[in-house]
Amino acid sequence: MADEVLFEFLHMELVALIHRDAVKDEKDGCIAKLESIGFRVGQSLIERFTKDCSRFKDELDTMKFICKDFWNSVYKKQIDNLRTNHQGVYVLQDNKFRFLTQMSNGKQYMEAAPKYLAFPCGLIRGALSSLGINCIVTAEVSAMPACKFQIQIQRM
Repeated sequence: MADEVLFEFLHMELVALIHRDAVKDEKDGCIAKLESIGFRVGQSLIERFTKDCSRFKDELDTMKFICKDFWNSVYKKQIDNLRTNHQGVYVLQDNKFRFLTQMSNGKQYMEAAPKYLAFPCGLIRGALSSLGINCIVTAEVSAMPACKFQIQIQRM
């Protein structure tokens, strides 16, 4: 329980620190910085979580691991819904995302949501990168605290 609160506090302080001194023109740079920090953390965590696992059969198997085991280890719950078009696009939906639950359910904080979702996008991208899947991860919030992470696999 204490670890969960510390992780949330660390994330809030990280977002605040990076955005504190930024002017309006640098907002994209702040998002990119948070995403790159998440990327590195995702790489490190997935190495630790998969050291005793056998190889995944395919992309879908890997995504199921991310939704169940990885997400549960990081956020203490599984992803609520995983959808795919079987052509390299996956949508992970979390109906009560931990970093958005402390914010109001109203629409007044919708514009602040992207800065709190940059780190988790990087986390997913870093984890998948370490598993050999290059992708683009974007987040979308239509109603707080639910969010969707869209993962588009980059084919070589």
